[in-house]
Amino acid sequence: MPGPLKIRGSVVVPEAELYWRFSRSSGPGGQSVNTADSRVELSWDLENSSALSPVLKDRARERLAGRLVDGVVTVAASEHRSQYRNRLAAEERLAALLAEAIAPPPRPRRPTRPSRGSVERRLSEKARRSQTKRMRRNTDD
Repeated sequence: MPGPLKIRGSVVVPEAELYWRFSRSSGPGGQSVNTADSRVELSWDLENSSALSPVLKDRARERLAGRLVDGVVTVAASEHRSQYRNRLAAEERLAALLAEAIAPPPRPRRPTRPSRGSVERRLSEKARRSQTKRMRRNTDD
């Protein structure tokens, strides 16, 4: 578990840039409910990080704008009873968040036109449907 956090490809966050915080988890417990600090918060300072190139940093800053507090992104995990498993969950969550934030933008959509055959089929079906409905009309006015 200790060590750098691999995000994607060659992007790796050094262990020294990760800040861990532990606290008591909420919810029902057992005998160890008041002693175990099993809730985990993992923070990473995007602004002062050396792990990302300036281009990736700008992309991440833009996509994580709603989650950043003074340039720091934080994830929390408290779904497991053990601190170790919550640490793994927090690392996984942060890695997924950062991988999504630095992913390249999707290729722009290339506009296409319907084929002549599909246009003709659509129009002939519309005409057929129109004819059917016209025949159903009551002509006794």
